[in-house]
Amino acid sequence: MSAPMLSRIAARRPSPRQITKTSQWARHASSGGRPRSRPLILPLVAIVGVSGAAVVAYPYVFDSAVAVPETPEIVFEKPRKKVRSHGDAQDPASSQHFQVKKSWEQPGVYAWGSNAGRVVAPDSDEHVIKTPRRISYFDGQLLRDLKLDRDFGAAITENGDLVQWGAAFGPDAKSPAVTLKGKDLTKIATSKDRIIALSSSGSVYSIPIARADQVSCEKPTNSSWIPFWSGSAPISYRSLTPQLGWGEKVVDVKSGLEHCLLLTSKGRVFSAASSTESFPSRGQLGVHGLTWQTRPKGPFDQPHEITSLSGRTIKDIATGDFHSLVLDKDGQVLVFGDNSCGQLGSEMKVEAPCVDEPSVLRVDKLYKGTNMRPKVTSIAAGGLNSYFTVDATKFQDRNSTEVVPARELGRVAAETWACGEGIKGNLGNGKWTHVSSAPTKIKALSDLNEYDEKTNSLIPIRLSSISVGNSYACAILDNATNLTASGNVSSGDTNYGNDILWWGFNEFYQLGTGKRSNINVPTYIAPLDGAELGESTRMQITPRKTVRLGEGGSGRKVSVEQKVTCGRQVTAIFSSA
Repeated sequence: MSAPMLSRIAARRPSPRQITKTSQWARHASSGGRPRSRPLILPLVAIVGVSGAAVVAYPYVFDSAVAVPETPEIVFEKPRKKVRSHGDAQDPASSQHFQVKKSWEQPGVYAWGSNAGRVVAPDSDEHVIKTPRRISYFDGQLLRDLKLDRDFGAAITENGDLVQWGAAFGPDAKSPAVTLKGKDLTKIATSKDRIIALSSSGSVYSIPIARADQVSCEKPTNSSWIPFWSGSAPISYRSLTPQLGWGEKVVDVKSGLEHCLLLTSKGRVFSAASSTESFPSRGQLGVHGLTWQTRPKGPFDQPHEITSLSGRTIKDIATGDFHSLVLDKDGQVLVFGDNSCGQLGSEMKVEAPCVDEPSVLRVDKLYKGTNMRPKVTSIAAGGLNSYFTVDATKFQDRNSTEVVPARELGRVAAETWACGEGIKGNLGNGKWTHVSSAPTKIKALSDLNEYDEKTNSLIPIRLSSISVGNSYACAILDNATNLTASGNVSSGDTNYGNDILWWGFNEFYQLGTGKRSNINVPTYIAPLDGAELGESTRMQITPRKTVRLGEGGSGRKVSVEQKVTCGRQVTAIFSSA
């Protein structure tokens, strides 16, 4: 985007505020909001790099990598036209405000991508859904969690019940249906053929995806508080029960295609088989020498503590298809499992493509000679890729000849890194690369800053989260937001949310651009519900806020936010309780 174009964008909006990306390039826009006690940030972001266009049409098969400019830019997807209703026409000329308002007035689920398994549009025979579309079953509902695959969908309702749909759930299933009730579920993860569900009490359940298996397989016995009264559960499921200490419980679950990780409240990690189709065999369980032949007596999916992590307090876990990551409280990442595409952050060894025991990912080597001290702040994984964010702090290295100015000491750069497969653009670094031999920085999501009026200084913009599908991903920026504007925004007081950007594989329109081209740099797409008001308009999602739902805030009071989930060829945004 040219400098004159940026000037025109800023000129159309009141009260310009500035976001910078080091000294190389800058982003300008405005929020139209009132002064606030926290740092102010424009809700409209235009990021400009040295290169030209960043959306690259890419043929499905390449024999070799294609060189592109080193510094990609984030570009705006052209807005899609939509006929607006009379009520919409009364909304102020602010796409950001419109999106926030809509998320509170009409909560629900938007989905897009492959519809081969009738997941995105359960009542439609369309093969693909090119742009976000509401799933009518969830209109007005808040969900605790949502996971989608091409052939099945699973959600947890606001009261903790499990809902399932899709061709893999039932060939004739035309609408979502409640399958497991009364467990007060809070989180779910999915494998090839099962759902791993976590309850509020810390119980973990492994549930078949197929309704036929739920009905025909052995059902556990449910006990009752009434003496001598018990009965079989309504569907078949298995309990995954790790050996926990006093007061310890499972607080998080993640799953690949064959394995899952369980994180406890004391920072311990257990792994288990999560599929009945195949036993994990690529080291992703993190237990040295554990195979189908060497597994201990007992259930095939019994949890195993990853004892090599003893002495570390783990605070986060992540899983790809066949690999795993854990992050400890000191900011160190440990990786294990399949490394055939470099997804463990190191060069793949032909003689040993898998690592069956946690090894430290040497993030410090990425900053050698920079006078920057890194600490990993978050991890994410999916498919054949891994991602992590880093806070790199400037310091004076006594062994370095470089003298760091006093004003630079202590400055923090928030950066995002990726490793693994990149031939579909899923590294987000502007290149098409089959395999990564080391982590690569996603420049478009790194070194972003916002101006803090309270301290009269620049502060880094971090990522709120990354959601990873099988070969694509999206990142939600933790930029400043405004959710306190009044209903009458004619005075320029508007709400605005978090920016969200997409990149990677797009064969089934899962990026939501309405096109089929793969994208190798993070890219904005058009808003939900066609809230387009100018060529720079793009999607934002609403962070958590306690509001009254419904038109004009006439409904019940609840804490709600929008979340995104990337799956296997399908994507969704949902209203989360």
